[in-house]
Amino acid sequence: MRIGIVGLGLIGGTIAKSLNKKHIIEAYDIDFNAVDYAKKNNIIDKGYDDLKAFLANNQIIFLCLYPKNIAPFFKENIDVIKHQTLFIEISGIKTSLIKEIESLNINHFDIVYTHPIAGRETIGIQGSDKAIFKKANFVIIDNHRNCKTNVDIVHKLAVDMGFRNINNISAEYHDKIIAYTSQLTHVISLALVNSFDQHEVLCNYTGDSYRDLTRIANINIDLWTDLFINNKSMLLEKITDFEKQIKLFKNALENNDIIELETIMKKAKRKHNIFLKEKKNES
Repeated sequence: MRIGIVGLGLIGGTIAKSLNKKHIIEAYDIDFNAVDYAKKNNIIDKGYDDLKAFLANNQIIFLCLYPKNIAPFFKENIDVIKHQTLFIEISGIKTSLIKEIESLNINHFDIVYTHPIAGRETIGIQGSDKAIFKKANFVIIDNHRNCKTNVDIVHKLAVDMGFRNINNISAEYHDKIIAYTSQLTHVISLALVNSFDQHEVLCNYTGDSYRDLTRIANINIDLWTDLFINNKSMLLEKITDFEKQIKLFKNALENNDIIELETIMKKAKRKHNIFLKEKKNES
C-alpha cells in the first residue's frame, strides 16, 4: 500500500520506519527539513513541500499532529481532501477531539481515531526508532461512523508496525485510562522534580529509583500542555485519587502507624504483582 504521513516528528517518523519495508511511504511536514532528513535517510520514499499535492496523491494518511492542530487541519483542507480518503489519527486524547471534529460535519472521508501507546522523551524525527513500537499497545477507538474495511486496514497496519496488543475501546474509556496510566504519571514525575528546590548536585545522591521516576519529566511542553488541558476532567479525577493515597501515607507517618504503612505497601505490592504477572503472560 501507499501510506501518507502528515507530521514527521517522533511518532510520524517511527511510523514511517516501521512500515517502509512493506509499504511505499510518502510524507508532508510544515518543516521541510524533517522531510528532507527522512528522504536522505531512506525513511520515506517521497516527500512533499506542498500539502495540496500530498493530499491529491494519498488516500491512506496517518495524521500525526498535536490535538490543537487537528480540527484546524480539516477546516483548512476539507475542500481539497479526496473522497474516500482514510485518515488515521494518532493523538493521546479522544473525547473532546472527536466532538470538535464531528461538529465540522465531515462526510466524504473517514477518520479512524487511534493511539499508539508508545513514545520517548525526545522531539523530532531524529529520535524516531521502530523499536518504540515493538510489542507495544495500540488502541483503535470504536466509532459507528467508521467503515469496517477502513478499521481492518488500520488493524493490519498496526500489526505491520509491530504492536502486540491491539484493542478497540470507546473514546471515553480511552481518556479515562490514559489519564491514569500516562497523564498522571507525567504529572507525578514533574511534581517530584519540582518538589526539591535546593541546589545540591543531585546526580551525586541518586539511584535508579529517582532516575526511573523522573525520566519522563524531560517533557515536550507544547504537546503535554495540549493533552492535559483537553483531558482535564479525567486527569483532575485521577489527581484527586492520587492525593487521597498520598494523604494515607502522610497520616500514617504522622501517627507513627506502622501497621497502616505496612497495609498500604502490601496492597500496592499485591496489585503491582498482578500487573507484572499479566505482562509476563503477554510475552
